[in-house]
Amino acid sequence: MEAVIVLAKRTPFGNKGGMLSEWNPEELAAPLIRHLCEVVEPDDIILGNVVGGGGNLARLSSLQAELSLTVPGMTIDRQCSSGLEAIRTACVMIKSGEGNTYVAGGTESISRSPMKKRARFSPEVIGDPDMGKAAELTASAFSVTRQEQDDYALLSWKRSIDAFQHDTYAEEIVPIGEKDQDEAAFKIRPIARLIKRAKPVFSPENGTVTVTNSCKEADGAAAVLVMERTNAETKGLKPRLRYVGSAVTAMNPHFPAASPIHAIKKLLDKQQMRIEDVALFEINEAFAMKVVLIARTLGIPYDRINRRGGALCLGHPYSASGAAMMVRLFYEAHTLPSGSYVMAAIGSGGGVGLAVLWQVL
Repeated sequence: MEAVIVLAKRTPFGNKGGMLSEWNPEELAAPLIRHLCEVVEPDDIILGNVVGGGGNLARLSSLQAELSLTVPGMTIDRQCSSGLEAIRTACVMIKSGEGNTYVAGGTESISRSPMKKRARFSPEVIGDPDMGKAAELTASAFSVTRQEQDDYALLSWKRSIDAFQHDTYAEEIVPIGEKDQDEAAFKIRPIARLIKRAKPVFSPENGTVTVTNSCKEADGAAAVLVMERTNAETKGLKPRLRYVGSAVTAMNPHFPAASPIHAIKKLLDKQQMRIEDVALFEINEAFAMKVVLIARTLGIPYDRINRRGGALCLGHPYSASGAAMMVRLFYEAHTLPSGSYVMAAIGSGGGVGLAVLWQVL
C-alpha cells in the first residue's frame, strides 16, 4: 500500500484577535473538509488541535462540514506538530491497510480559545519554560547570534512578500467567508528597518529573540487529502507526493527548537539517505533561531528551506502549522523533477521533534 497526497489546502491565516477571530476552530476547518471531499468520502477525519475547548474537534468539524453522519473523526494533540502528526497518522493507517482515504491536518483559533494560559509542557522538577524563554535558552546554548536570526528573518519575510506580490499563495487557499488572503498581506511594513530596531522580548538585558525574528500567534486551518495510490488513480485523482517514512524524537524540554535536528537525522538514517538527497525542506518558523540552528547543524543551504516563506510573516496557528508546511510542499513539488525527495520537520513544546519524508510523483 502506498499513501499519497492528492489535494492540499489551507485557510487564510489571521492574526490573533484579527480578521478570523469570530470563527471557531471547527468553522475554520469545515470549508477545507468540504473542498477536499468534493469527489470522495473519507474513512476518517484526523485533525490536530492544541487550544480548543476540548472534545473531539475533528468529529465536530466533519459535522460542521455537513459530511455524511457515518464519517468519524479523531483529534490529536502533539502541540505544534499536531497537524503534521495527523497527516503522518493517516499515511500509516493507509500503509497498514486500515483505510484508503483520509482528510488530515490541523485547525486552531487562538483568538477564541477558552484556555487562559498554555498547557504544561514539562513537570516543574525538570522545568517548564515558555516557548519564548526556551528559544532564548536554545539560542544561548547553541550560540545562535542575533545577527544570524535577523538575517534569516529578513530572508523569510522577503520570500513571503514576494509570494503576496505574485499571488503565489492563492493556489493554497480556500476562503473563509469573504476572507481569501492572509492578514499579513495587508500589513506589509518596512521590515528591514523594523528587524534592525526590534528589542529582545524574552530576555531584555542580553537576549537575541525579538518580535520580528519570532512568529505571530495566528488563527487558521490547513489539511490534505491522503489516499491509497491505486484508489486515488482509479478515481481520476493525481497523486503529487508519496509518503516515504517518518521519525519522531524527544529531548530536553528546555530546547524544543533543536528537536527537529534529531528527528531529521533519525529519519535519514532509517532511509539510508543524506541531507544532500533531499531537494526541499519545510521547517517551522516559530522562531528564526530554529531554522538557523537546524540549517547550520545539518548543513542545509537556505535556498532549500521554506522557499515560500513561512510563519515569521504568515503567523503560527499552532496545530495547523505542520499541515500548512505540507500544503506549501504540495505546491512547490511541481517545480521539482519527478522522483525528488522533500521533507517537513517541526519541533513542539516539551522537546518533541517530528520529520516526514516524501517523494515527488
